[in-house]
Amino acid sequence: MYSVHLYRIYETGQEIDIDSLGQVLPQEHMPTRAKFFRVRPRSIQMESPPLMIKLGVFPAHEGRVWPLFTVQAKIYDIGTISICLSYEAGPESAPDLEKAGLEMADQGIYDQIYARSLEYLKQLLKPRLDLNGIDEDFYEDYNIYCISRADELSDPVPLLMGERVNFSDQIRSQVLDHRLSYTQDDFAIITWDSALICDPEDSSDLRDLIEFANVQLLELRYYDDLINRQMIKMYDDIETAGAKPSFRKSRYYKGIIGSRMHLIADITEVRERIENLIKITEDVYYARVYQTTLKVLRCDQWIESINRKLQVIQQNYSLLSNQVNIQHSNFLEWIIIILIALEFGYAILDRLL
Repeated sequence: MYSVHLYRIYETGQEIDIDSLGQVLPQEHMPTRAKFFRVRPRSIQMESPPLMIKLGVFPAHEGRVWPLFTVQAKIYDIGTISICLSYEAGPESAPDLEKAGLEMADQGIYDQIYARSLEYLKQLLKPRLDLNGIDEDFYEDYNIYCISRADELSDPVPLLMGERVNFSDQIRSQVLDHRLSYTQDDFAIITWDSALICDPEDSSDLRDLIEFANVQLLELRYYDDLINRQMIKMYDDIETAGAKPSFRKSRYYKGIIGSRMHLIADITEVRERIENLIKITEDVYYARVYQTTLKVLRCDQWIESINRKLQVIQQNYSLLSNQVNIQHSNFLEWIIIILIALEFGYAILDRLL
């Protein structure tokens, strides 16, 4: 027995009040907060667990019985929505895992079911949440394959690579490099766009951890792109302000400074929320799986990129502040000169009269 879980995560560009959403959603969709089942509650801390919604069962292809997906959505308060297509293999009707996994490896063939699920979710949440601003071409996808016994799959490399070829020893080593286990009967292999979990009991906790890491990756990508666009706008605004007369530059510079101060504050706050989406305090194995996934997804590089760009914005903020101060000082100097000149003028005029 095996299962396949295909995730596609979207960015809404807004914070979401999932408390109020959970109260108004129809009970037929079984809205509930996500939680971990195999660890003590204090072992994993989440400030605001995502809201899970059952969307139903959909065939992947019209006119075909296989595969039949159970579709579930998770809504995160930081502004992301994760749609998961889950396939549970039956005892007889399903092909072997490698064959099924290779067919499902390219999520592009399921664009239609993702679009249908997202549209259904938009209509479901419409009274409380407007999702029309979602860019359906900007997402993060990830495949997780689950087995209960190691002997269900003789070679995990083709499944995780999404193709069946004669892989070199170097590629095999890279794919299997991030293999973690807690007992002799379980393991998790993490790669850039897929993972294989072997767990004789329940793999849902590990799947959620890997999903959370992908949510963080998408958020980091989104805000890195947002900062890029804001930096381009900042340079355009500075160029526009530079073309203004000297006496008007200060006002334009102050506007640029004010908007960038808000941007730095907002991005810093959001970045901290992203990095602290989940905290694993006691369970060593879960912590290793989570941290390894973040490492494989290169989340640290996105954080470094955001920090570097924020530093550039702060440097420009300092330069503009200095420019405003210089212009203000020059203005005061001219006022003093004019006042002195007026005083001399009045004195001379008084003598003449």
